[in-house]
Amino acid sequence: MTAIGQKLLSAALALPEPERREFAEALLDSLTAGEAQAVESEQAWAEELQRRVAQVRRGEVELVSWEQVKQAGRESLLRYP
Repeated sequence: MTAIGQKLLSAALALPEPERREFAEALLDSLTAGEAQAVESEQAWAEELQRRVAQVRRGEVELVSWEQVKQAGRESLLRYP
């Protein structure tokens, strides 16, 4: 731990218990915030995938081959200088 980290730890340990708890919770929240967002993002993508698979199975969307997608992309790029 760096000298600054040691100073922060010493100062935090000198706080009354309720403030130490709040301090600790804030630190833990800062470490897990990215994990929570990643989980939410994965869940959102899983739901989107399920929704799209269901649309395909119900025949609500027309599937397009990769070759068709590439060709459409090329044509789109040629329209814009």
